[in-house]
Amino acid sequence: MKIDSLIRLLAGTVVLLGTALAYFVSQWWLLLPAFAGVNLIQSVFTGFCPPSLLLAKLGWLDEAGRIHWGGRKPGA
Repeated sequence: MKIDSLIRLLAGTVVLLGTALAYFVSQWWLLLPAFAGVNLIQSVFTGFCPPSLLLAKLGWLDEAGRIHWGGRKPGA
């Protein structure tokens, strides 16, 4: 999986979760999808993306932007 696909998947999940929680629990949960949207917009302009930084620090993201779940295998 490429990092771009994962970021879209995470953002979509956060938007759906926040919307459902706003409907069933409290309207304050609408701040969650708003945060996801603002984070997507700022990542376009700055290149700063927290999920990609976390995956890179874990060693799960290679130079080509592919994710290796659990890290890269030695010698691969």
